[in-house]
Amino acid sequence: MRTGDSALNAARRATDLSRLGDGAEIDVLVIGGGVTGAGAALDAAARGLRTVLVERHDLAFGTSRWSSKLVHGGLRYLASGRVGIAHESAVERGMLLRTTAPHLVRPLPQLVPLLPNVGTTQAALVRAGFLAGDLLRRGAGTPAALLPRSRRVAAAEAVRLAPTVRRAGLRGGLQAWDGQLVDDARLVVALARTAAAHGARVLTRVEAREVTGQSATLRDTRTGETLTVRPRTVVNATGVWADQVDPSIRLRPSRGTHLVFSAESFGGLSAALTVPVPGSIGRFVFAFPAAHGRVYLGLTDEDAPGPVPDEPEPTGSEIDFLLDTINPALREPLTRSDIRGSYAGLRPLLQTADDSTADISRQHAVLRSPTGVVTIVGGKLTTYRKMAEDVIDAAVTHGGLAAGPCRTRRLPLAGAVSGAARDRIDAPPVLIERYGSEAADVLAAARRDPALAEPVAPGMDVLGAEFAFAVSHEGALEAGDLLDRRTRIGLVAEDRAAAAAAAARAFA
Repeated sequence: MRTGDSALNAARRATDLSRLGDGAEIDVLVIGGGVTGAGAALDAAARGLRTVLVERHDLAFGTSRWSSKLVHGGLRYLASGRVGIAHESAVERGMLLRTTAPHLVRPLPQLVPLLPNVGTTQAALVRAGFLAGDLLRRGAGTPAALLPRSRRVAAAEAVRLAPTVRRAGLRGGLQAWDGQLVDDARLVVALARTAAAHGARVLTRVEAREVTGQSATLRDTRTGETLTVRPRTVVNATGVWADQVDPSIRLRPSRGTHLVFSAESFGGLSAALTVPVPGSIGRFVFAFPAAHGRVYLGLTDEDAPGPVPDEPEPTGSEIDFLLDTINPALREPLTRSDIRGSYAGLRPLLQTADDSTADISRQHAVLRSPTGVVTIVGGKLTTYRKMAEDVIDAAVTHGGLAAGPCRTRRLPLAGAVSGAARDRIDAPPVLIERYGSEAADVLAAARRDPALAEPVAPGMDVLGAEFAFAVSHEGALEAGDLLDRRTRIGLVAEDRAAAAAAAARAFA
């Protein structure tokens, strides 16, 4: 496949599988198609290594699509004295905003309303934290023109940012800025496509079995056919399923839950409405505007022992917790009837020998199994690039591979565009936010086929052309890929049902 061809589709998948069956040499086999696995595949391929990525479901099928869609600057880690992690997060956030994915990440204001239940001491702590965040931003080299300095705002400004905030007793708010992804799954797809442009073979619906450091049996879950590959090194980037690939690892996940509302429920929210959790220092829930005219409300942190499901489910108590925490900040309380959908993701916790848990969901670890598999666990979406760099460094060392240094610090992802070049793109803003420089290509399909210029269902902001592009360029193989990952229509059951026919037609 020629350099620069980033299109993922069924035809390319078939060709790549056929070449593997013919005994193609592999330097790095990456197992797992989430943000870390896709990032690792890109890192390896960009170094000139012969790279294969396999994912038993779809890109971003697991935890990577269940995040808050926020690109954090590391402020929360300062409270526990983890300055190194905080700085790393701020640096990686800056790279995403300025270089690697400026088309997918935007600055987002964060508002803490100063209501009567936020006392003077708590407000002072929040303000101090925001000032520390300003120092992190400056230390990471991110200019204030991109992420403005934190400040106190008047009550009128707080209401403008969060129209449904409670007016009674509102004495203004504290505002800071962070990064927000248009969607986490779209970031994963962009990573995978950029890896493919550098020669990686990206194979979804391919399961890895009987994995060691130098071999694996790959099974095409669509046909049942199997083949054995013998890579020079294997990277396990399967997140909360890492112990299924490397049994020497003991994991105990925790669950983070979000609720999905219509934007109307929050009256045109334009900031992350951030509310302190009563009785907690440094813990908040937040509501923030999201794609498709929605607002997401999160986040919980609950122990989730037992078997790991493919699609975790929120619990009733988590739903109550989120509503009970946000409602005191709102003029009109939200009820369960306002909820249009929900989702939950699992964070990896590494269980230690003394049966305690070490939360490495924010600080990643690279481990090597007795069989030679190199595993990356922990971390967070914001720092996926550094995680990928570290695990490929380890893979190069353990496998004795000849490879250049990491190149991903300055490597734009597929569609990356900003500034004047972005302003010149002849496409609607909503398409530019999702596809960057490729927005015009998506729109071109609609110009060739007027039927593709129509929404996939009445009232939706997704065009048939987007489904077509996902099939031809973004590796979508089934209707669920379109509804649940290339777009997030599926987070609302009614919307999913309405768009199902269009998703089926995209594969006709």
